[in-house]
Amino acid sequence: MFAALLIVGAVGAGAQQATGVKANVQQAGTERTGVQAAGLAKKADACSSGHEFAASDCALTWHGITLYGAYDVGVGWVSHGLPENGYNYEGESLVNRNAGSSRFLVAPNNLQQTGLGIRGREEFHPGWAVVFNASTGINPQSGLLANASMTDIINNGLPRGSYSEAIDGARAGQPFNDEFYGGVSSEHLGTVTFGRERSLGTDAMLVYDPAGGSYAFSYIGYNGTMAGGGDTEDSRWDDAVKYRIGYGAMHLGAMYKFADGSGGCYSSSATWTAATCTPESAHNNAYGGDVGGEYHRFSGDAVYQHYNQAISVVNPLLGPQSPSQSYQSTMDSINTNPITGANLISTSNTVWGIVTDNNAMMGAAKYTAEHFKYFGGFEYIWQNNPHHPLGVGASDQGGYFMSGVQDNNLDSEKITRIWWLGVKYAYDSKTDVTFAWYGQLQNDFRVPQPCSVTAGFRPACAGTLDEGSLYMDHRFTKRFDGFAGLAYSFVTGGLAIAIPNSGVPFLHNSNFAPTIGGRFSF
Repeated sequence: MFAALLIVGAVGAGAQQATGVKANVQQAGTERTGVQAAGLAKKADACSSGHEFAASDCALTWHGITLYGAYDVGVGWVSHGLPENGYNYEGESLVNRNAGSSRFLVAPNNLQQTGLGIRGREEFHPGWAVVFNASTGINPQSGLLANASMTDIINNGLPRGSYSEAIDGARAGQPFNDEFYGGVSSEHLGTVTFGRERSLGTDAMLVYDPAGGSYAFSYIGYNGTMAGGGDTEDSRWDDAVKYRIGYGAMHLGAMYKFADGSGGCYSSSATWTAATCTPESAHNNAYGGDVGGEYHRFSGDAVYQHYNQAISVVNPLLGPQSPSQSYQSTMDSINTNPITGANLISTSNTVWGIVTDNNAMMGAAKYTAEHFKYFGGFEYIWQNNPHHPLGVGASDQGGYFMSGVQDNNLDSEKITRIWWLGVKYAYDSKTDVTFAWYGQLQNDFRVPQPCSVTAGFRPACAGTLDEGSLYMDHRFTKRFDGFAGLAYSFVTGGLAIAIPNSGVPFLHNSNFAPTIGGRFSF
């Protein structure tokens, strides 16, 4: 998953740790060259005093161990939003399926994720070193650990009009919800690490997104579909080994995730019970590869990712006061078939999700001119119903379990195309202006396909999502910058359907979100 090392834990810009790849990341609004092949690039000098820490970008390093982090918060207004949720780490800039009226709100983690991390590199033999990284995301508005799963759980069973902001994402309240890994780095043979790591797609997104993975101004930063190769929860992989190596202007990467967790108890019968479902094993392994390089002012990467039993938590569990399918929060269900006996597991602290096997191929490029940097990329994702189904009680991320699981959500193969273009203009040495546009197109995978305005749209119908953003970032010091900008997003067709297995639409299919704030990083 990454050679990069988050300077705060989230899909945001940050300092990058040595993993044998030369990559560029954004920190405090300015692109800097990350640690190069096997981490041999010049490192920031360690801070020697409080004054130096405040006035420069020196590192908080002691005996090869560095403490790093950031605090990013602002205020904003959204044309269609929801009450704030202390577990939500992404803000409300993107159009939301359940969003209602306009509102002012606290906007967390706009350019990057607030959080803390500790990383190290200690040479034990000439040309060889031990490396490690542990980082986590914290919500600046509440002090809670970033936890996408809990944003859904605390809304479980509520009527739709009573929801607070609910999201899906790779951070689920883990102590180290960004990365937690260790490994060995060689000057000539590259770097291998093992643990919880960012996916190769997330690595590429942080380099080639014009907004650097911003939650406030980037669709591919806010929503991890692109970074995770089909599902946002897969923008980070647990129990994964990653290998990176650089050779001249070229770099290569490979990643493998071992299967882990529980597969739950599955039955294909519409009248299943706790006695008739079959215990399943987890088959959620994954693998991917990356190849890229640089030529003069041009750089590019191609990334492939495959993930089995990928999980998408698309909405809080519906409850007795919801318009339909009340069983989803009152009893366990498989493929929308409720259990006919006692629950296998409690539904009070669980999630409901759709399971697929995912493949994704992505290409991205960047070109640097005098005062401009140009960015672009495209990803092709194809998803199918899982070869090995999950059942009730299957593991989701962060130690949570699924009381509702749907393994047959796709009538036919689902194809998603995601693209983006953008430009960053350096007005002077301290000020950047960035414009970006992101698009997502979904095919019509419904069988039969009566998808039209008159016949009614469903989630399996073709649809689009678009977001455009414009923002300015000014660095007052090397550690503190302020930013202001706006984002506009809208959805159509099947992507504008809010509740799975229904024709219930978004309450509003667009959102306008201006934001202003500041960030302190170290």
